[in-house]
Formats: sequence, C-alpha cells, structure tokens
Amino acid sequence: MTTDAIAIRARFNPLIKPFLVMKIGLTMMCTVVGIPLAIVWFLGVGRWWAQHYFDRLECQLGERNLRFRKGILVTTEKTIPLENIQDVTFVEGPILKHFNLSTLKFETAGHSVGQASDMHLTGIIDAQAFRAQIMRAREALRHPPQNKENDEQLLVLRSIEAKLGEIAELLRARQ
Repeated sequence: MTTDAIAIRARFNPLIKPFLVMKIGLTMMCTVVGIPLAIVWFLGVGRWWAQHYFDRLECQLGERNLRFRKGILVTTEKTIPLENIQDVTFVEGPILKHFNLSTLKFETAGHSVGQASDMHLTGIIDAQAFRAQIMRAREALRHPPQNKENDEQLLVLRSIEAKLGEIAELLRARQ
C-alpha cells in the first residue's frame, strides 16, 4: 500500500452482479464440459460468487496513482501511477448498456521499451465523470500550478540580476 492520499473512491453499480453471472455462465455453456457447470452456476453458485466479488471490488483515485482491487480467492491489486496513464477509453456496448454498465480501459506505458499494461474497470457508477477526474489529476501532475513562493524567488533573482547589471555598468564607466 502506498501513502498516497485518497482523493476519490469509485462506487460500483450493483447491476455488475447479474452481468457477471450471465457472462461467465454463457462462457461455460460454450463447452460440453461447461454445460453441467453452467447449470450449477445459474442455480445459485453464480449469484453467491458475484455478490462476494462485488463486495470486494475497490477503486481509489489518489493524488499520484490509481489503485484497483478485486478477487475472492485470489486477490488482484493494481496500482498505476497517474503519470504512466497514456489513455483512458470509455467502452459501452449493447450488452453493457442493457445492464446500465460501462467499462473504462486504461492504457499505460511501462518502464521498459515496448512494454505496456492494460487495466479494465467495469461497472463504475458515472464512469464518464470518473474518467474526467482521472484525466484532470493526470494533467495536474504533468503541469503543476505555479507556486507564489517560486514567483517571489524569481522576482528576487531578477532584481539581483538587474543590480549586478548596474554594478557592471558602473565598473565599465570607471575604466
């Protein structure tokens, strides 16, 4: 865990639960072995799993990074520094629209040449606004606002430069 202060905590739409049950159940039905498993899945195991999965979903936008956590038996946690985020794509297809859901896809640059990683977040409530907040936070890191103290230091340095210029002129005049 980082010491990054939490700026925004994303909320997830509860409709992600039936979406996940349908998505995984239909995937199971695509194979002969999966058909009996799909029956058990649709009879209750899927709803139990989806509820526990939903309870453990977590996404936090901090001042310097984005952290996402999911999983039941195997927990996955990803932390992406905001300065590494290259693009945030908003995806909303017909099935996602039916469940009133959308997906945010994050494309990040890796530290090695040619490496990049992707992260998908499905089910964030008001995903467009969350995407905009992430982009604003990223831009704020890339272009920090000017500090008054820095402006004052710059003014002092310029006045010193001007005085040194005057001294140099006086010395040239004496010679």
